[in-house]
Amino acid sequence: MAETPLPDRSMAGAAALFGETQEDYRRRKALLQAEALERRQQELREQSSPLNTPSDRIRIWERLHQLQMPRSPTHRLLSVIATDTGLSAEEVLSEQHDRAVAKAAAPAR
Repeated sequence: MAETPLPDRSMAGAAALFGETQEDYRRRKALLQAEALERRQQELREQSSPLNTPSDRIRIWERLHQLQMPRSPTHRLLSVIATDTGLSAEEVLSEQHDRAVAKAAAPAR
């Protein structure tokens, strides 16, 4: 699956600056895009890094994809999460279970 870079809020500063030549603008814009791509690549590495806990890896995946882990233990997206994070299906299900328990134990607001 091809990954597309997340919109980068720093790109808002990519509008031409007063007195900036088109060449300078294009160079600055390319630099901002390269930096955004590098940040995205770093986050992708972090989501599958064994140095991060399964919980952290899943949270990173959720942030990158702007999705929450499904609550259903049979949801097809769980296998995608497992693959993308380098976790086993059991580890993903365990995190899903832990979240459900924590939510049930949390006081209602």
